[in-house]
Amino acid sequence: IKSAQENNVEFIRLQFTDMFGIMKNVAITLSQLEKALDNDCMFDGSSIDGFVRIDESDMYLHPDYDTWTIFPWRKHQNAQTARLICSVYKSDNETPFMGDPRNVLQKVMDEAAEMGFGFNVGPECEFFLFKLDENGNPTLETGDEGGYFDLNPIDHGENCRRDICLALEDMGYTIEASHHEVAEGQHEIDFQFGDVMLSADRVMTFKHVVKTYAAKHGLHATFMPKPIYGINGSGMHTNMSLYYLKDGKNAFDDPNGEMGLSETAYNFIAGIMAHIRGIAAFSNPTVNSYKRLVPGYEAPSYLVWSASNRSCLVRIPAARGKGTRVELRCPDPTCNPYLEMALCLAAGLDGIKKKMTPASPIDYNVFGLSDEELKAAGIDCLPGSLKEAIEAAKADPFIKETLGDHVFNNYIEGKENEWDEY
Repeated sequence: IKSAQENNVEFIRLQFTDMFGIMKNVAITLSQLEKALDNDCMFDGSSIDGFVRIDESDMYLHPDYDTWTIFPWRKHQNAQTARLICSVYKSDNETPFMGDPRNVLQKVMDEAAEMGFGFNVGPECEFFLFKLDENGNPTLETGDEGGYFDLNPIDHGENCRRDICLALEDMGYTIEASHHEVAEGQHEIDFQFGDVMLSADRVMTFKHVVKTYAAKHGLHATFMPKPIYGINGSGMHTNMSLYYLKDGKNAFDDPNGEMGLSETAYNFIAGIMAHIRGIAAFSNPTVNSYKRLVPGYEAPSYLVWSASNRSCLVRIPAARGKGTRVELRCPDPTCNPYLEMALCLAAGLDGIKKKMTPASPIDYNVFGLSDEELKAAGIDCLPGSLKEAIEAAKADPFIKETLGDHVFNNYIEGKENEWDEY
């Protein structure tokens, strides 16, 4: 409240996310902030896709105080706009609503904590910037001929990318890298890893900031995985590590272990590999997602892991010690980060509980193998379409168990409708 008064904040957006990863918000004025902080703000949940029926519509928003942020761009006659990210509670205002993706993630975090673990995540979000036509509609013109790490003057998205980075830093992000990606018009901004809930919140905010500043620069930002045929698509590589709650040490690091990895890390990798086909409908949730997951464009297609091979699904980056981590390369930025990260954590924990061991790492380019060679090597592949991914999710009981009946049933129904429409 003090921050709002000192910074002339007049509007506060209470934000939450639906199960398909779309950010929603209820806007309130400063006079209502105290009421919101007391968890007394109600909204109609029946209007949100996949939430509740019309006869049970009253729901409450519980703001997370740590997410208080003043938007660096929303100024109206010196008045500012701020936001709080909220979790959704049922009409009794005491029971977490398990159709809220944030609550699903919290449930899995609690399970990890019971096992003595915290979970750090560092997402790498890629996106395209396209020009607008005279009517303000997006075109497929990028306005640059830039390539990987290229600098001006051929990268015309540079100014927009700079403003995005400055805005994110104003909002408390630590930006580790910002660069032009492989394809024309493609960009990547990496922010520092953090606790999984913070990272999921940051992915949602990141998308909002990118779209806002693209519009300010007369551009259209898209997180669509494969907007143009024949060039690289956009991914959201997800870097993950467990740490021990008792001492904060990285649970994946073991200087005496094979490749410097602990047994816990191997179990975690095996859990991810065991469930990734079922996770795909959530990590790669659109029809377009599967146009990116094809050989030849640095996106994974096969269920293999390696320390060095960038054609693999799971890669182990070279850093060790605090930086020891597992990188999952299939997710794309259209996913709901809360559900994607909840499933990754739950799959890794399942591997630890069951002491799963992964197949041997593969350090050569799998894309060069024929179907017969893949079969002989026992190498399976990711689902080839959204339809296949939906069937894989239904076939793995672990997915429904992790997400709960409400999210799983409504999400799968929504995705089946999307596939039928396609």
